[in-house]
Amino acid sequence: MYYGSSWLIFVLPTLLFAAFAQMRIKSSFNKFSKVSNANGYTGAQVARMILDKNGLNNISVESVSGTLTDHYDPRTGVIRLSSDVYSSNSIAAMSVAAHEVGHAIQHAEGYMPLILRNNIAPVAGFGSKLVGVFVLLGLLMSLPMLIDIGIILFLVVVAFQIITLPVEFNASRRALLQLESGIASNENLEPAKKVLNAAALTYVAATLAAVGQLLRLLSMSNRRRR
Repeated sequence: MYYGSSWLIFVLPTLLFAAFAQMRIKSSFNKFSKVSNANGYTGAQVARMILDKNGLNNISVESVSGTLTDHYDPRTGVIRLSSDVYSSNSIAAMSVAAHEVGHAIQHAEGYMPLILRNNIAPVAGFGSKLVGVFVLLGLLMSLPMLIDIGIILFLVVVAFQIITLPVEFNASRRALLQLESGIASNENLEPAKKVLNAAALTYVAATLAAVGQLLRLLSMSNRRRR
């Protein structure tokens, strides 16, 4: 949204960091997707074992198309693993599957940050689609009030990104604990940690990008009032 000095100051650095984070996760995933885990478990098997171990027999595991499209759907009680994860016995697949089950465990235990994120997600998604409309109209019509509405909407987006951080880090921590309980061999734990850390970096990048965009919008609003 609109280039200028504020874009260079607040947005460009976060975009560069986001690009670095994406390269890091792709590099880690590609590297360890070529290395089989010592026990030969597929991502689907790892997910099923952890679910059953934690009494979550009612949650199913399904394959979904795409790359790194893995997610847990709390509405339907389904863990969806990308085809590269579902049927692969790689360290990367094992790590990603364990992470998604971490979210299912959070949901079962009523982990508060996850509940907050799920509740704010629809509002953040709706607001993110309207931010640009209000800011653009505010600039074209010289109405700072419209820009302020856009900023308020974007604050919800930033809040969503911030809340996402503890949710994702906690899911990765739970994943490692589950893998350490006998599912993964000792030599596979450090590579699994690298995959999970690289994935966490993408969420940090997304949060920084959102904060950078918010600072830019605030800068634009202040300049309009001068």
